[in-house]
Amino acid sequence: MTATDPRPLTGEPVSLDLLNTRWMQDGEPQDLFAGAAGLTRVEGLALWLRSNALDDRFRADAATLVHLLTAREAIARAVADPADAGALALLDGVLEHGRIRLTVGADGQGERAEFTDRTWGPAWTAVREHLGLLAAGPDRIRRCASERCVLHFYDTSRNGTRRWCSMAACGNRAKASRHYARTRER
Repeated sequence: MTATDPRPLTGEPVSLDLLNTRWMQDGEPQDLFAGAAGLTRVEGLALWLRSNALDDRFRADAATLVHLLTAREAIARAVADPADAGALALLDGVLEHGRIRLTVGADGQGERAEFTDRTWGPAWTAVREHLGLLAAGPDRIRRCASERCVLHFYDTSRNGTRRWCSMAACGNRAKASRHYARTRER
């Protein structure tokens, strides 16, 4: 049986989806890789790999998890402070374990990722995609505006004004809170 993903926000780019393996639920921190929803650490990793379509290329094992946790910490630090030299060194350290090999075939030019050790594959993939987000629009990488939320998203709205991880969750709570405050004043 396949476990259901317990995270409140999925489907973000791989690097931000990796950050979103930590979230708050009923005021308590949750971690997909540390027993959330009754999953073992490796089951949480398998679920994350599957939700990002990486399970056909990489195995869910302890070594892969250790490397992925390194990437998660590096990305989290880099998002919090893009000038953090330690975070940049961690990102660079993950990137040292892979490279892009250009290919050519009947369909034309392509790329293939190669790794010094396949257990670094998911971590390297997340960090590489994070570099792509930085190149496309670093100001679009955001943390949810709710003080009680720790989730991140990539703002793809036309005018770049998205504030909430989810309008249905955090955005609605903020609107309800403002409404309650206005009605209480009357």
